Amino acid sequence: MANVSVYNMEGREVGTMELNDAIFGVEVNEHLVHMAVLRQLANKRQGTQKAKTRSEVSGGGRKPWRQKGTGHARQGSTRAPQWKGGGVVFAPAPRDYSVKMNKKEKRIALKSALTSRVNENKFIVVDELKLDEIKTKKMTGVLKALNAEKALIVLHGDDGNVILSSRNIPHVKVSFINTINVYDILKYNTMIITKDAVAAIEEVYA
Repeated sequence: MANVSVYNMEGREVGTMELNDAIFGVEVNEHLVHMAVLRQLANKRQGTQKAKTRSEVSGGGRKPWRQKGTGHARQGSTRAPQWKGGGVVFAPAPRDYSVKMNKKEKRIALKSALTSRVNENKFIVVDELKLDEIKTKKMTGVLKALNAEKALIVLHGDDGNVILSSRNIPHVKVSFINTINVYDILKYNTMIITKDAVAAIEEVYA
């Protein structure tokens, strides 16, 4: 099992913690990690773009002029694509962009992402993360002490002071053990997680 240092909010090492290899020491499956990121980004797309075809635009019910003898090219409707106000030839229509992954694949991808953070020494465990008041300056000081700028903070419980103190800091996101995902883990340079959150993740995913 891998051992990681445990730090306090001042950035001082206060102990070590043993991580479960079934979650933080698996063989990294890059293909499933890629699929998980692709799935998350695809599922964010609304797919609500829409333009009207010639059958959907209003007007154009009458033939604009007779077929022959006018000197003009033959036309059947003023709502054909070549006319001003006409329909779009291959108009985009609402569609579902979502990509599916089964549960086992999602779990392997998440474990692979967590393992990669541990292997790259970008996994910082803190004994606790609590603030007495909502103060962005204090949260910035904690991040500076831990030498983490672009960070994903993972908490076990809903701590309003930490969440609100982190809200205005660029490139910092607060997440919970039930909302962590592969995309966020890889997007942020460092993962800061409390001891309680590590224990909870090991309990859920082991």
